Amino acid sequence: MIIAERAARVEAEALAARAQAAAVNAEAEAANARADLSSTEALISHYKLEIEKLRRQLYGTRSERTARLLEQMELQLEELEATATEDELAAEQAAARSQAVQSFQRKRPSRRPFPDHLPRERVVIPAPASCPCCGSDRLSKLGEDITETLEVVPQQWKVIRTVREKFSCRACETIAQPPAPFHVTPRGFAGPSLLAMILFEKYGQHQPLNRQSERYAREGVDLSLSTLADLVGACTTVLQPLHALIEAHVLGAERLHGDDTHVPILAKGKTIKGHIWTYVRDDRPFGGRAPPAALYYASRDRRHEHPLRHLRGFAGILQADAYNGYNELYDPSRAKGPITSALCWAHARRQFFELADIGANARRGKNAGAISPIALEAVRRIDALFEIERGINGVAAAERLRIRKEQSAPLLEALEAWLREQRGRLSRSASVAEPIDYMLKRWDRFAHFINDGRVCLTNNAAERALRGFALGRKSWLFAGSDRGAERAAAMATLIMTAKLNDIDPQAWLADVLARIANLPQGRLHELLPWNWNAHVRTVAPHQAA
Repeated sequence: MIIAERAARVEAEALAARAQAAAVNAEAEAANARADLSSTEALISHYKLEIEKLRRQLYGTRSERTARLLEQMELQLEELEATATEDELAAEQAAARSQAVQSFQRKRPSRRPFPDHLPRERVVIPAPASCPCCGSDRLSKLGEDITETLEVVPQQWKVIRTVREKFSCRACETIAQPPAPFHVTPRGFAGPSLLAMILFEKYGQHQPLNRQSERYAREGVDLSLSTLADLVGACTTVLQPLHALIEAHVLGAERLHGDDTHVPILAKGKTIKGHIWTYVRDDRPFGGRAPPAALYYASRDRRHEHPLRHLRGFAGILQADAYNGYNELYDPSRAKGPITSALCWAHARRQFFELADIGANARRGKNAGAISPIALEAVRRIDALFEIERGINGVAAAERLRIRKEQSAPLLEALEAWLREQRGRLSRSASVAEPIDYMLKRWDRFAHFINDGRVCLTNNAAERALRGFALGRKSWLFAGSDRGAERAAAMATLIMTAKLNDIDPQAWLADVLARIANLPQGRLHELLPWNWNAHVRTVAPHQAA
C-alpha cells in the first residue's frame, strides 16, 4: 500500500513537472513568434523606407507631401525597431527558462564598420597572474580578442577598443581569458554615454531619432535610424526594473498630484487622440522627507478605466482637476478605501482671471468685452489665500494646518458666503456664473486644504510634469504607435524623476547603463536618482583627494 502511494506520488510529480515544462516551452515559443513578427514588420518597414528614399533620389521629388511621408515612415520604423528589440530580449529570456526551445535570432540590416577617422582608445583588461585551473604562473600569451565600442564624449567621438588577452597554461594547457565587456544591446557596440545621450535627446529634449541620425552624420558618424531605434528598445528593456521601483515609490505616497494631456498617436492613415497621464509624488511643500518622483502612463483615449487601473493600489489624497473619470476612486465602497479628492485652486482662479484680465482686454482693442467686477473681486480674494500659502510652503504639515485654521479659514468662509450671495443675484446666462458654479458644486473638495496640512492649493506639480509633452509634441508631432507612447511614458518617468531630484538625467542614465548589469536585484535601489545623488556627494570628496 505504501509503495503504491509512493509510486502514485512520484507519477503525479512527474506529470506536474512535464506540464510545467510544456508551459515554459509554450511561453518561449509564443515569445519567439512575437519576436519573429516584430522583426519582420521592422525589416519590411526598413526596406519600404529605403525604396522611398531611392525613388526620391531617382525622380527628384521634392514636394512637401513626400517629405512628410518620409518622416512618417521614419517614425514608424523607429517604433517598430524598438518594439522588435524588446520582443527579441523577451524571447531570449523565455528561451533561457526552457530547455527545448531555442531563442529567436533576429535578422538585422548589416551595420557598417566604424569610420577609420575616429580615434581609437586601447583599454586592456588585466590578464590573470596565474592559471584559474591549476594555479600555475607559467602563462604564455596566445593572442587577443578585440571588442570595439562606439562611445561619445562632449564634442568628440571615439571608438574604445577593449582588449581581452588570451593566455594558455604551460602546465595544463588550459586557455584563460577575461569575460567580454557588457553591452546593453544584444551583440551591441554603443557605450553607456552614447546611449544616455540618445535617450535624453529623444525623450528629454524632444529630438526624434531621424534628426539625431542626421546630426551624427554631419559629425562624421553614420548611425542609421534603425540602429538608433534598436538601441532605444534595448535600453527601455534594461531600465524597466528601475521604472518599477519608481512606480512603487510614487504609488506608496500619502498624496499624489494627477493630471493628463493629449498626445497624438499614429494609427492606420491617421492619428488618434491618445493621452499621457502623470502622477507626481512631491512631499516637499509640507516638509516631507520622501524624495520627489513622477510617474507616467500612456493610453489611446481618456476613458475612466485608465486612472482606475493606474491607482488601483493607491490610498491617499489625489490632487487633480474635476475630471469625472476620477469619481469612482472617491467611492466609499472602493476595495482599497476611498481616495480623498483635493481640487486645484489655480484652475478655478484661471476661469475668473480670464473674465478679469485687464491686460488681455486692452490688447483686444475694439473686440474687448467688459471686465467683470465680480470675477475681479473673486481673483483678489483667492490671491489672499495664495499669499498665506507662500509663507508656509515647506513647513511641516501640522504647522501648516495650524496657520491655515488661524488665517485661511476666515477668508475661506467669507469667500464661500460671498460667492453664494453673488450667484443668487446672477442670471443663468451670466458669464461669471459658470466659474462660480464650478466652485460651489465642489466646495467640499476645494476646501479640503483647511482640514489637512498635506494638501496644496494647486495641482501645479502635475502640470509642470506634463509641460515637456505639451512642448515636445510641437517637435515630434505624434507618437509612432501605442508601444511608442508607452516607451515615452516609461522614459519620461526616469528623466523627470532625475530632474525633480536635481540630477543631470543624461549623466545619471550613463552611469546607470554602465552599472546596472553588475548589480544584483536587491541592490538596484542604489541606482535610483535620490540614492545616486547621495552616492555622488559622498564619493566626490574622496575622489578629489
